Amino acid sequence: MIKEEFEQLVSQGIEAIPAKFLELLNNVAIVVEDHPTPEQAHKLRLRHGWTLFGLYEGVPQNKRGPYYGGVLPDKITIFQEPIERVARDLEDMKEIIKNTVWHEIAHHFGMDEEEVHEAELKRKNRH
Repeated sequence: MIKEEFEQLVSQGIEAIPAKFLELLNNVAIVVEDHPTPEQAHKLRLRHGWTLFGLYEGVPQNKRGPYYGGVLPDKITIFQEPIERVARDLEDMKEIIKNTVWHEIAHHFGMDEEEVHEAELKRKNRH
């Protein structure tokens, strides 16, 4: 899939998020890259064979103090190659992208991995 088509799927994943959450996004950019950089993999201690669909880098909203400002935007990266590699078909790819976008935005709001996992379970049980 060409990058522009994948970016369109990411845009659809973002649009699937309820407006009440999207309105609260603050100083964050969502980008698509082919795969994690060596620096990102090292920072996360990714082991050989592990798969990373997305990554949040920045200062979570709940950690921003009164002097937060004048900083580069937080960055959410969605990694195209790992998602394409594991997706069974286009619908599965759309679902993985949507879930990855949700997951990384939750980190932007300050949720840790355990809290994100609990929120994902609640969201899946509602659907």
